[in-house]
Amino acid sequence: MDLQLKDKVVVITGGASGIGAAIVNSAAREGAIPVIVDRCGEAARRLEEDVRAGGGAALAIVVDLVAAQSCKRVVEETLDRFGRLDALVNNAGVNDRVGLESGSPAEFLASIERNLLHYYNMAHYALPALKKTQGAIVNIGSKTAVTGQGGTSGYASSKGAILSLTREWAVELLPYEIRVNAVLPAEVMTPMYRNWLAGFDNPEDKLNEILSRIPLGKRMTTPEEIAAAALFLISSQSGHTTGQHIYVDGGYVHLDRSLT
Repeated sequence: MDLQLKDKVVVITGGASGIGAAIVNSAAREGAIPVIVDRCGEAARRLEEDVRAGGGAALAIVVDLVAAQSCKRVVEETLDRFGRLDALVNNAGVNDRVGLESGSPAEFLASIERNLLHYYNMAHYALPALKKTQGAIVNIGSKTAVTGQGGTSGYASSKGAILSLTREWAVELLPYEIRVNAVLPAEVMTPMYRNWLAGFDNPEDKLNEILSRIPLGKRMTTPEEIAAAALFLISSQSGHTTGQHIYVDGGYVHLDRSLT
């Protein structure tokens, strides 16, 4: 299937590692131009070089997205370099374990700033350019928004708000034919996930316990499978899909996890 993404400019936040990096690499393979937005400069620039070494075009923008002005800068630099913006993939975030008991009001607010506000700010500043291209927005969510996890109030509430904003923006942007959808991962093996596993006394036992609860194949979802869904949703092949929450999770959320 030709996703018709050649030369399309795609901004990907949190693009230097994990799911974001998988989206960057998949976009480059489709001939798109990924803009890698991340606060980790070394990883972002290395990925930019890798894309270019493979014959593609890319741009790394090193920035902390907490400040609204930083989001504005991302859009401005993208337009200065490429003159257009065709899609926005909001992906950056961290499960920071700010819970009801383990956190404080100040820590909860900081978690919302880290995980939610830049989704709105990026879309706000990208909107004029997306109107010109009748572009698309994909918001990367999380199963925590619908299942809960415990001990992560800031992250879970941010991801729940992201699902609501996906529907809200899909309605608001109908007149401009800008489509807005969300992809919800559950258990995906990323560097951040590996670090989380490493915090347990026996990481291998914890991983096996998790795998046993994933209905389809008893395996983790790969970052590339999340990337495939995101690229389809920004492509013209999904030209009549908007306001949707797409679960790429091996049935983790909706199937009975006692299945054997």
